[in-house]
Amino acid sequence: MATATAWDVIVVGAGNAALCAAISATEQGAKVLVLEKAPEDERGGNSLFTAGGFRFVHDGLDDLRGDILQDLSEAEVAQIVLPPLSKDTYIDDLMRVTENNSDEELADILIGRSRDTMRWMRGHNVRFIPMFGRQSYKVDGKHHFYGGVNIEAVGGGWGLVDQLMKAAERRGVTIRYDTRLVNLIQDRKGVVTGVTAKGPDGFEDLHGRSVVLACGGFEANPEMRVRFFGPGWELCRVRGTRHNTGDGIRAALEIGAQPFGGWSTCHAVAWDISAPPFGDRTVLDNFQKHSYPIGIVVNMRGERFLDEGADYRNHTYAKYGREIMKQPKRAAVQIFDAKTIGMVRDEYRIRQVTKAEADSIAELAQKLEIDVEGLTRTVEDFNRACQPGNYNPSILDGKGTKGITPPKSNWALPIDTPPYTGFVVTCGITFTFGGLRINANGEVLDLVDRPIPGLYAAGELVGGIFYENYLGGAGLMSGAVFGRLAGQSAGQHSRVA
Repeated sequence: MATATAWDVIVVGAGNAALCAAISATEQGAKVLVLEKAPEDERGGNSLFTAGGFRFVHDGLDDLRGDILQDLSEAEVAQIVLPPLSKDTYIDDLMRVTENNSDEELADILIGRSRDTMRWMRGHNVRFIPMFGRQSYKVDGKHHFYGGVNIEAVGGGWGLVDQLMKAAERRGVTIRYDTRLVNLIQDRKGVVTGVTAKGPDGFEDLHGRSVVLACGGFEANPEMRVRFFGPGWELCRVRGTRHNTGDGIRAALEIGAQPFGGWSTCHAVAWDISAPPFGDRTVLDNFQKHSYPIGIVVNMRGERFLDEGADYRNHTYAKYGREIMKQPKRAAVQIFDAKTIGMVRDEYRIRQVTKAEADSIAELAQKLEIDVEGLTRTVEDFNRACQPGNYNPSILDGKGTKGITPPKSNWALPIDTPPYTGFVVTCGITFTFGGLRINANGEVLDLVDRPIPGLYAAGELVGGIFYENYLGGAGLMSGAVFGRLAGQSAGQHSRVA
């Protein structure tokens, strides 16, 4: 006797991608169940720990006021300089930071559907505002936005999850907490017909006409980090949820799904060295330290080891955490003087920050246990190498150094005005780049590029978009675009299954 199908679509995960998938599936008339591994008070996956920023194609502020930014006053509009972001610029930036490895078909879907997906989210009552505090510098009395990711959900990542959760609940989506994916269920034809899950009452087979995997990567799994990234990676901090341990990826690979993407790389940033092992739901992403482009970064020997001004923060921050992992004690110090300390982002002002201040570089080195001679020599060499030019942190100003390695390509100001402030950081991993291969319908492919019937994927466990590096704001955008796509396809499949 055949088992009756209880659900049309089962979505595994409850972050941005998963909730977009659930909402989208209901638009196809599907009865949707969301499985959240975390308890209710830890819901939201990695999305909750983000700033809620989205990178999408648009034609500037006037274009956005019509359907995305509906809450701006005229006074706010008069204070904003927000450049447009074209599709060509978006794709060029993505390909540049991923060393031309990003899958062209997936990149085209992500970028081509980004604007319409933002409009779709706004239609489900997700509200957006400009990122005044993090993605703009005040120049001549106006907020000049830079770097391509300038719009965030109201309330940041917490607000994004809350608004999507309410939208899903309004559409009748059922959410079960404390319930993790164990494995996928297939019939004799290979069609995915549900999942085995483990909840508070034990194991249970849940049947559905289609399944969407949107439960993140393996960044919270130390064994997998070491296996794919190498020795020492069990010691990095996890920026977000402790629940992203690769369950969806593992379950799909076990039934013959195709691994795809940048398995040896990840999104990893400069993270306060005193941060806890996993994300803090009060501090959220404020342990990050992302104003390094206007200062210098040294290791505990007092040596610079990266180009702080290589590009906009949005194009470099996700790879510099891995550079910190290579340094002694997996630690580094960001140093600012009196000229720039007032321009650092708000995250530098949290109570939990690890910092020291001194009136001389030698004293600062002593307080932070950096090699005194090494740091003194580095700062002197850096100051001599700074070239003249017009300093403007809102553009690639070309004010760089000459004659030192590594160079500082932009925003190079001498560190010469006390007091000097140093912030101690380590590596914080955000998410992993390797995952599952999907097609243009969001279907998971097998090892010979055939769709696995009834199985879809979205979010951080989709491989092929990011390699080596990451483009700020593209992650949440990818989750929303492919979540919406996977939910739509899964909902349509459930009508004919």
